[in-house]
Amino acid sequence: MKEKVLITGASGFVGYHLIEEALKNNLEVFAAVRKSSKTDHLKGLNIQYVYSDFNDVASLKRDIRERQYDYIIHAAGITAARSQTEYDEVNAGYTHNLALAVQQSGIQLKKFVLISSLAAVGPLNTLEGVITESAPPRPITAYGRSKLLGEENLKAFPALNYTILRPTGVYGPRDRGIFIFFKQVSKGIEPYIGSSAQHFSFLYVADLAKAAIKALYAGNHKTYNLSDGNYYGRYELGNLTKAILNQKTLKFHLPVNFVKFIAYLSEKYCYLSNRAAILNIEKLSELIAVNWYCSIREAKADLGFSPGHNLQSGLTETLNWYRLNKWI
Repeated sequence: MKEKVLITGASGFVGYHLIEEALKNNLEVFAAVRKSSKTDHLKGLNIQYVYSDFNDVASLKRDIRERQYDYIIHAAGITAARSQTEYDEVNAGYTHNLALAVQQSGIQLKKFVLISSLAAVGPLNTLEGVITESAPPRPITAYGRSKLLGEENLKAFPALNYTILRPTGVYGPRDRGIFIFFKQVSKGIEPYIGSSAQHFSFLYVADLAKAAIKALYAGNHKTYNLSDGNYYGRYELGNLTKAILNQKTLKFHLPVNFVKFIAYLSEKYCYLSNRAAILNIEKLSELIAVNWYCSIREAKADLGFSPGHNLQSGLTETLNWYRLNKWI
């Protein structure tokens, strides 16, 4: 009999790849989605849908008790919100409610894997050094603080066997975040904010999915940073993208204060429109942060994590997918 895994946020960018990897590993997949979620891209996959209400602990408990999951990979969350409260309600509150439901259900869950974010730790303020799991968390955004609170909420249930994963900037087929930059480059525009040196880190989504499946069986009660193991200068993403697309661009640098002003206007406009701003002052702080380079030594040692893609190979697959599917 196959072991059962519940994957939350299953209709999203990361969720899709988690499903694919779980199926490759002969797991019976239950995909938690909203009834309003677009799931056309999941058609043809051997999965069962679960319409979870993460604000209703009683219904979560009934589902968990009925289906007797062996594992949970909790990837549901939001990356844009109107306030700290809204971030916390989803990224931290859902984690608490799901963990509480597992505890109250009485089942013997083998592992609860939480997909957190390196934003829960925050960047370094100098190019020297590397972010490790022992670094004191100093998130610089409401999103990062909500992900850290989600981690703390899970740790509040010590009887649950958990593993927390903190991926850095995740990219790959179906992503709509970093895709914004790729789209600009494909049109011959290569914008940068400021001109200070920076270290970025990235993780191809298929490697994140592999790490999540490995975490089902190892790394008990521990937290791991995830990237492809490298760091990249501020122009490397653009340079590789141009080379793969065979695209010439107009490269230019926008003054930080000018972009701050645009972010401020965006915040105010979206606040009045009752929408979450894609670009705000805090998001800008992440974009201009000095150093996002993180160590993956512990993930390699404990989980057997071995990234299959560096930025060049991952971008090649990603950009080919965007071209094939006419995104660019």
